[in-house]
Amino acid sequence: MSTTSRITATVVAAAVGISALAACGTPGGGSDAKTVTLVSHDSFQVSQSVLAAFEKESGYKVRMLKGGDAGKAVNQAVLTKGNPQGDVFFGIDNTLLSRGLDEGLFTPYRAKGLEKVPAALQLDKGEHRVTPLDYGDICVNYDRGYFDRHKIAPPKTFDDLIKPRYKGLLVTENSATSSPGLAFQLATLAKYGEKGWQDYWKKLKANGVEVVDGWDQAYNDRFSGSAAGKAKGDKPLVVSYASSPPAEVLGKKPAPEEAPTGVATGTCFRQIEFGGLLKGAKNEKGGKALLDFLLSKEFQEDVPLKMFVNPARKDAKVPELFTKYGTTIDQPATLAPGTITKNREQWIKQWSSLVLK
Repeated sequence: MSTTSRITATVVAAAVGISALAACGTPGGGSDAKTVTLVSHDSFQVSQSVLAAFEKESGYKVRMLKGGDAGKAVNQAVLTKGNPQGDVFFGIDNTLLSRGLDEGLFTPYRAKGLEKVPAALQLDKGEHRVTPLDYGDICVNYDRGYFDRHKIAPPKTFDDLIKPRYKGLLVTENSATSSPGLAFQLATLAKYGEKGWQDYWKKLKANGVEVVDGWDQAYNDRFSGSAAGKAKGDKPLVVSYASSPPAEVLGKKPAPEEAPTGVATGTCFRQIEFGGLLKGAKNEKGGKALLDFLLSKEFQEDVPLKMFVNPARKDAKVPELFTKYGTTIDQPATLAPGTITKNREQWIKQWSSLVLK
């Protein structure tokens, strides 16, 4: 999901190593009964005060293991299933969910507070193998300054992106190595269907779309509107998140009237992130307590400004910065997880053959 950390964190190709961000207690993924280990993608963030309150109340120390992009982290979880490197996994999203469920990565657990989560987010409602924790929308973002200077209206829809006026302006992520890249491909599938999506990508390729491995490279290196990249990129269009504009405003004084980047609202795909108790967890009791914490109101209200996504709980308050500068997507594209499961690998291969060659 789009986060302040995503404006500094790396989204990389699907290698399989996991590096420890922080380690408390004994090593070994939570073998100490007083240590609970959270495995996540690189973009997981939580305020130290919020985490400290959980540790004090629960008696557990939280050890974090971050493993790159969501796809990479899920790959590692599959390779270590049955003997996981942690107790709880955070960050499997609806584009990858069915793989995790089919691989049997999770032990069912109904987290406390689940009744506060809208039914539309509970994609595993019957079995509770995973818990919805946040959601956001992957969309094309644009650099307002570029389009103002060139006196060109920014694109709004997929059809706009293949028009000659936007030739060579878009950078996106590789569907095979990046969850935002895959979500963008799935959005075009939802828009144009099985019969039309490949033709659309042929036109997009002919219109000069650039493809890079992951979000960090696309947004911070190639996108001209990234503050973290100090505007050195030359692409004024990038596949990112509807919540990226608030991240560009965070900490700026005086606060601008609007964010320096905008969102093409007709290009969005809804992404839902989940957490789950890993099967074979060494500290299952601690893992359940950690999942309860991740769905608690305290953590959920910390989510927007730490990870720049929407909290899953409908009673969690969202800060003004997020609502003022963010964009609400009323009708994002979606695909059923079962449909994604059935076709994902084939779609990625078709996309790779079409776009990367």
